[in-house]
Amino acid sequence: MSRPKQMMIGSLALMLTLVTACSDGSTDKGTSSEGTTPKAGVKEERPTISFMSILQTAETPDPKLEQALEERLNVNLEIQWVPAATYVDRLNAAFATGNLPAVSSITLDGPIKEAIRDGQFWEIGPYLERFENLSKLKEEVMGNLKVDGKTYALYQGRPLSRQGIVYRKDWADKLGLAAPSNTEELFQMLKQFTEGDPDGNGVNDTIGLADRDDLTFGAFKTVASWFGAPNEWGFKDGELTPAFMFPEYQQAMDYMKDLRSNGYMNKDFPVTSKVDQLNMVTNGTAGVYVGCMCAVQQLYNDAVKLNPKAEFEVFNQIKGPSGEYTVWAINGYNYSYLFPKSAIKTEEEMLQVLSFMNQLMSEEISNLLIWGMEGEHYNVVDGVAVPIEDQAKIDREVYPYMFFELGEPETNGRLSGTSSYEPANKAMALFADNDQYVVSDPTITLDSDTLTLNRDRLRQIINDATFNYMLGELDEAGFQAEIDRWSREGGSKAIEELNASYQAANP
Repeated sequence: MSRPKQMMIGSLALMLTLVTACSDGSTDKGTSSEGTTPKAGVKEERPTISFMSILQTAETPDPKLEQALEERLNVNLEIQWVPAATYVDRLNAAFATGNLPAVSSITLDGPIKEAIRDGQFWEIGPYLERFENLSKLKEEVMGNLKVDGKTYALYQGRPLSRQGIVYRKDWADKLGLAAPSNTEELFQMLKQFTEGDPDGNGVNDTIGLADRDDLTFGAFKTVASWFGAPNEWGFKDGELTPAFMFPEYQQAMDYMKDLRSNGYMNKDFPVTSKVDQLNMVTNGTAGVYVGCMCAVQQLYNDAVKLNPKAEFEVFNQIKGPSGEYTVWAINGYNYSYLFPKSAIKTEEEMLQVLSFMNQLMSEEISNLLIWGMEGEHYNVVDGVAVPIEDQAKIDREVYPYMFFELGEPETNGRLSGTSSYEPANKAMALFADNDQYVVSDPTITLDSDTLTLNRDRLRQIINDATFNYMLGELDEAGFQAEIDRWSREGGSKAIEELNASYQAANP
């Protein structure tokens, strides 16, 4: 069968945070750039700060943290929560009509880069040294955000790679299996989880791997990186070349095709949603999840409701056929924040907005955004944050505000966390371990007009070809024919342009 057309996602971003500077252009009298509060007895005007943010929960959050932020930063907050289902449309409309307020979280793609080059956004690099907190942001991540060598954006940090496996430890123990150390051992685990009756019910009702309709955050890209495939693009014979033209990409497709044809994974994975994928693991149908190891907490929480004896474990270092371990990396950030000149008219206003962002990055406020209120949402034990067990309260009162964090624990100083569930703590340690083995995308800051105009269409050609190969509907010649079509319909031009951009940046 042919894979159904995937849902198109807007090219801008999945989250937009908007901060509106004071209309009178006055400086922020509520706090200094270091985030200190005014002296007692001194009357200060409280600026109004407006946000628009994606809403990932069913209901708008309890305003408790909003009120705490207002009190601690001496500001008035107006937060408009927009449901995720309508967010991209709202974001695209704001960009198209020139109505982006002062701080906008937007993906640095081609159209935005052109808008930056047209002078529509503030260059903030020259100002950052004035702000104690903002100046601590990671140089390597800030480098991934540069346009023509200049800094226009701040970021919300994320570990470079959280990829690995989550698996049913109780199943592995029953079958005498240790954590797999390479792709062949993982294959054998998936086989045994399918054929070895790991749940002991005497019925052939389990599979090894649960996967979904996502080549990036599902299993495939992680498996391909274990085989040694580049992260989107790599160098072949000294030239930037897309990952799907490397033999390691082909090997990864063959690996996944073999898993599917043997019944060791869900055969309908190209049309399986993430929700259904997770459900297969939590309800005891599948024993392995490949992706973000952070999923272990949710998988455990949901699985033990159905089977109190369910146990999970995490592992990251799955070596490929070369005997080496490599894993793909993100760019080091989740959201990037730009500052449109249509909303910020003067340098004074720009400095005021940066002062507010600097306060958001303070240790105190970062802890508030991520953990909530100490003693109510979390407690500090041995120097780490321990969330309360009432997850519903955290989801209702804290979770939506996590999207406002700037930087990461190493730069904003917030508390690291711990969990009463040890595999979740192990997962966080393995995120850091992955840092030694990550493979980055070398084209992050490069430009290609052809990709800007045709990225989604060209990506769809290869995505469909990859899925169809793993489904057995394309052979090697058929897959190569789709690569040839990709090349004819703009891919060759994109390769040429990216290589020219690379040479210009690395003379």
